[in-house]
Amino acid sequence: MLDCVSRPRTARRWRRAAFAAMLSFAMAPLQAQEDKYPDQPIKVIVPFGVGGLADISLRLVTQKLSERLGQQIVVENKPGAGGVVAANAVLAAPRDGYTLAVFANGTAISKTLFKLPYDPVTDFEPISTVAYFDLVLLANAKGPLRSLSDLLAEGKKRQVVLGTINPGSTQNLSAELFKSMAGLNAMVVPFKSTPEVLTALLRGDIDVMFESYAALKGAIISGQARVLAATGTSRSAWLPDAPTVAESGVPGYEVAGWNALFAAAGTPPSRLDRLNAAINEVLGEPAIRKRLEELGTEAKGSTRDELAAIFKRDIAKWADVIRKAGIPTQQN
Repeated sequence: MLDCVSRPRTARRWRRAAFAAMLSFAMAPLQAQEDKYPDQPIKVIVPFGVGGLADISLRLVTQKLSERLGQQIVVENKPGAGGVVAANAVLAAPRDGYTLAVFANGTAISKTLFKLPYDPVTDFEPISTVAYFDLVLLANAKGPLRSLSDLLAEGKKRQVVLGTINPGSTQNLSAELFKSMAGLNAMVVPFKSTPEVLTALLRGDIDVMFESYAALKGAIISGQARVLAATGTSRSAWLPDAPTVAESGVPGYEVAGWNALFAAAGTPPSRLDRLNAAINEVLGEPAIRKRLEELGTEAKGSTRDELAAIFKRDIAKWADVIRKAGIPTQQN
């Protein structure tokens, strides 16, 4: 009697075991394929021209990332149209983790300024931040402004002029934010390029300019321009003597530029996690940190969730600045 009962139970156990084995066998190729990632070159699309801070820093990082992943990483520059050309190139590629996008704080600004053919929040997945940098407020070294306090005092006597590159740029909106938070009697004047802003500063047409340290390193070192303050939350390693705007009389003011890697939505999460881990390992290497610091930027990785939060926070922050400054947008 007991033997009759045990035989059906034994048969059922064998059938379950056989089914599990078949399922495992069927899934094996998929798992093996996933485990091999990456097994071909990865392309990183940069929405800026060759030779800029973002381009140089990304090339340094991706060279080391290539060594760590064991696959070539090709950096391809597709500037123009507020990053739309580069983003569209990533969205048009297979969503397999082999074509990545570089986003920056400018991407967060574009979300409000332009009518984009995609949503950078929902159509892309965050991977990791790569680097951070602040801006500096510069005065003519031969002029009377020697500190941010001097600028704030001058603004009580007359309307001061703040120079930046084109409207809607991080530099331009940083100046608008400064004007608003400082309650400064100021006019923000945009120029087409950084050399034009510097020329205006040295000629005395503007009082202060907003730009990255990397872009004005030569003028600062040569003694043409004087750094009044930096826009970060703390003093930078490349300008340790330059106080922040917040500690110089405008509490709460902070602007941090950043570059980060994203992928098109639909990319396998396991591949995004693999990239995130590898990028953070590379950014922890002392040689990479030192080289980026020399360029005027800080190597800084993140989790995927942290990057998503940073991106959404900056979209909201700059949307408010754009609205208060009355800057025309394609949304209007």
